Amino acid sequence: MKYLRQEVIQFVEEEDVKFIRLAFCDVFGRQKNISIMPQELPRAFEQGIAIDGSAIDGFGDETHSDLLLHPDAATLMILPWRPEHGRVVRMFCTISYPDGRPFECDTRTLLIQAIETAGKAGYRFSFGAEQEFYLFQLDDNGKRTKIPYDNAGYMDLAPDDKGENIRREICLTLSQMGIRPESSHHEEGPGQNEIDFRYSDPLSAADNAMTFQTIVKTVAGHNGLYADFSPKPLEDKPGSGFHINISVKANDDRDLLPQVIAGILDKVEDMTAFLNPSDNSYERFGKNKAPGYISWSSENRSQLIRVPAAAGEYRRAELRSPDPSANPYLAFTLMIYAALYGIEHHLPLPPAADFNLFKADPQTLATYRQLPKNRAQACAAAAQSEFIKEHVPAEILDIYCCQ
Repeated sequence: MKYLRQEVIQFVEEEDVKFIRLAFCDVFGRQKNISIMPQELPRAFEQGIAIDGSAIDGFGDETHSDLLLHPDAATLMILPWRPEHGRVVRMFCTISYPDGRPFECDTRTLLIQAIETAGKAGYRFSFGAEQEFYLFQLDDNGKRTKIPYDNAGYMDLAPDDKGENIRREICLTLSQMGIRPESSHHEEGPGQNEIDFRYSDPLSAADNAMTFQTIVKTVAGHNGLYADFSPKPLEDKPGSGFHINISVKANDDRDLLPQVIAGILDKVEDMTAFLNPSDNSYERFGKNKAPGYISWSSENRSQLIRVPAAAGEYRRAELRSPDPSANPYLAFTLMIYAALYGIEHHLPLPPAADFNLFKADPQTLATYRQLPKNRAQACAAAAQSEFIKEHVPAEILDIYCCQ
């Protein structure tokens, strides 16, 4: 259920809510929050709640540090792991300067603007997220280790799969918060897991991806474990991907998926610095089903983009290069603009690579462009890209590529 402002105020009064968390993220997608008391809620809606931007990476220095959080009433959710009496709720926020101007490093606002741009052109995008993660043991002092919680493999069952009950708890918590998981299973790596979501509008999908990581880490912690979303936590084991499914509907019902794929293929090198923002991201490429080349095919998991075997409302393209260290708001924003580029320029879809790229000979591979091999290459591509300059504020590009 999506609430209006007055409905949120009424809900807080009637449901014994004692704390309201106002959530946002930094430019890298690390979630932050501030808690306010119920009596401060009207002020939050009308004026915003002040924060010190200088204390957050990428949000500016001490000279102009005041920023305001504006809660989005439609995102109200009860945090089910908090006490039933004296409840805690959460809302996502947009960020502005004190004079009302949108804060250019607020990536949630960037996604809202991209959705509006697509809507004005007559297109409605949907996204579905698939995030992989590892569960590691803690030592006797509660510190993180790299010892996997189990040694199970792909879709194994209990007792080999020790994560079964934890995934169940995660899925039940998601459902309590109105987020609809579709499936969950053990992945290929020891202690590695995956939970997939039903598709939704881009903003809800990005909010849900943020919520998902919080829930996984919270449930893991309650079970004496650590949830790791890094791209390649174990050197000799599969990395973790953030597979992003995208589909589009046009007002005139045209089939635009081929042009969407063509646009993303055309711009993916430019976007990679934001889809794969850490040095660790590039240790995953080209191994264990993580793509290394810019190609597409139906069903084929050796490709950068695959079109899963699905029809009707489930027909979509899956981008397989992003990893869970990506900021979902920024990733979805760039994918929408790349898709619009493909649509507006009527880009032809390149021939499908209907073979296993991981087993292809060097002569065949030489005919395909490669994804950047490291963060320096990715940042160089972003810095030279007119597409990135048009859609990513210079402040964010500098933060990503000048650290």
